[in-house]
Amino acid sequence: MAELEVEIARLIREYQAKTGKSLTVGTVESATGGKIADRITNVLGSSDYFKGSIVAYSTEVKIALLGVKKATIENYGAVSEQTALEMAQGGRKLLDVDICVADTGIAGPSGATPEKPVGLFYLGLAAKDENVSQKHVFQGNREENKRDAAEAALNMLKQYLPQCFKARG
Repeated sequence: MAELEVEIARLIREYQAKTGKSLTVGTVESATGGKIADRITNVLGSSDYFKGSIVAYSTEVKIALLGVKKATIENYGAVSEQTALEMAQGGRKLLDVDICVADTGIAGPSGATPEKPVGLFYLGLAAKDENVSQKHVFQGNREENKRDAAEAALNMLKQYLPQCFKARG
């Protein structure tokens, strides 16, 4: 089976071939620290569709750069569905892309609370007509959780791409 990033490239190229329109992607990463962007840019020709990534590790950067509302952080926390969605929306606007994928999570080994365990990640995807989120709880060590979250984010993007054919095709 092909790597997710290769499948994503194939789907984007297929979309462009069928519609004659470009499709651009960006990422906003917190707990994954750039792993999603690294995977995407490992594909030859990814510069045709991948515009960039922002690693917004601190709450201050999430608010100041991405436009995550301070009230969202205060009411739901930096690791929440709401924050992931606002990160993706802010990244989509800032990077000027069609689709932006974001993550926020607790990679471990510290930082957990009873309500938010180590391995908890929220992913957000923002596109023109849709915003989607996913919750995951991974069971590995810090590095494994970051790797699994990046894999889940790429899978989320791959699963979303066929909808572009329907929406814009």
